[in-house]
Amino acid sequence: MTKILWADDEIDLLKPHLMFLQNKGYEVVTATNGHDAVEIYYEQASDIDVVFLDESMPGLTGLEVLMKIKARNRTVPVVMITKNEAEHVMEDAIGGQISDYLIKPVNPNQILLTLKKILDNKRLLSEKTALNYQQEFREIFMEITGGLNQTEWVDAYKKIVNWEMRVDANEATGVSEILSQQKEQANTEFSKFVVKNYFDWVDRTKEVGPIMSHSMMRKHIFPHVGNGTPTIMLLLDNLRYDQWKTIEPILNELFRTEQEGYFFSILPTATQYSRNAIFAGMMPSDIEKNFPDKWKNDTDEGGKNMFEDFFLGKQIERAFRKPVKWDYIKVTNVNHGKDLNDNILNCMNNDLTVIVYNFIDMLSHARTEMEVLKELAGDERAYRSLTRSWFLHSPLWTALKKLEGRDVQLFVTTDHGTIRVQSPSKVVGDRETTTNLRYKVGRNLQYEARDVLAIKDPQKAGLPRPNISSTFIFATEDCFFLYPNNYNHYHNYYRNTFQHGGISLEEMICPVVRMRSK
Repeated sequence: MTKILWADDEIDLLKPHLMFLQNKGYEVVTATNGHDAVEIYYEQASDIDVVFLDESMPGLTGLEVLMKIKARNRTVPVVMITKNEAEHVMEDAIGGQISDYLIKPVNPNQILLTLKKILDNKRLLSEKTALNYQQEFREIFMEITGGLNQTEWVDAYKKIVNWEMRVDANEATGVSEILSQQKEQANTEFSKFVVKNYFDWVDRTKEVGPIMSHSMMRKHIFPHVGNGTPTIMLLLDNLRYDQWKTIEPILNELFRTEQEGYFFSILPTATQYSRNAIFAGMMPSDIEKNFPDKWKNDTDEGGKNMFEDFFLGKQIERAFRKPVKWDYIKVTNVNHGKDLNDNILNCMNNDLTVIVYNFIDMLSHARTEMEVLKELAGDERAYRSLTRSWFLHSPLWTALKKLEGRDVQLFVTTDHGTIRVQSPSKVVGDRETTTNLRYKVGRNLQYEARDVLAIKDPQKAGLPRPNISSTFIFATEDCFFLYPNNYNHYHNYYRNTFQHGGISLEEMICPVVRMRSK
């Protein structure tokens, strides 16, 4: 039974209201002054579900009682009831985190409606969300099984993510499993689509398919650079579309979203391939051909993304006929983040400032290794929540807030996303085979063909060939590669972790969002 604490110095005049509520199944405890209201609440806090407060009471005012109750339990719903319509009273009450505000005289139906709104709101929203998704389930099913093109796949993916966000917000747990299964089915169909079309997309003679990593800056960024407004391109590594939608409301405090575009990450959807391709404006095989001393294959010693600023400079030289003042900043640890915060205003002197922020990549990799992060990011919803929490308290957001009131153009993008892997797929290879879970490069690979896109001629996919018999294989759907040795151990260790390198909606469809200072 819902228990209500109602404090009003004229409580005797409200007996019809109290009887009405009791007949509706509510239990009501009353107080005639602020001191008694606080004492009753402190004694029965765990049992009281909602508080009704008269603003004008002897002893303590309603606002003073509100502060004391909120100090004990900031989440308890409090409804302020008053004769006073003064604006400052209303503002003080709202600032005190009231759930509703009613002007006397109130009738019993008003009270009942307020209770329904406060106590049943989550349940009603959850039920409505579940009903609406069930009605749209078949439409989404028909779309993802109906032979979509790349633009339609992006729209379908966004629609699924939108439902994920709505289910999260309204706690519609009853449909979360069905939604998860529909997303798995979407990835099955999307993987087939990529396997069928990928070679055409990367064939420079055909000029078909979506904008991809190597053409992203040329198509999305460069057309907006050099118009007199400083441009910042913020590349958050490993940022999935759903994570973008999680941090967008925060950014919208300072920036308005002008266009939400996309590109497809090249394969492998891994940093050394996709991000080098973004900054060089070339496929990896062309990078190796044009800059052989700056490309490293998976098995080579040393960092694989050490020359991004060099590649970016060369691409800018090719793209612009007039000089462009640009800067490149890479943040890989907390100290780099502090430096960015200290120097962010320097970007106002550049035509283009590129910021690579590596936190999300560290988070996804660390999650595999650290039990605490496994608990914090145990599923998709938690992963989104962790991303939002990080961004809100990051040096990056602190730095961006320093741009408030300045005319800046901001692009938010990524290099690739990640997928939570579920299904192990056995692979056998020699010692030179790479260790990646979502793609492998090696000789004489043995694998389960149904789980992979195999590329035996890497040049056709714009990839270097480490040796004459190298084969690339890419995991589809939610598969991850395991060797037969210690199979069960590694299955348990890596299952449900977030990985990248393969083919999925989450890894390949990347946001490119153009924003402008408000």
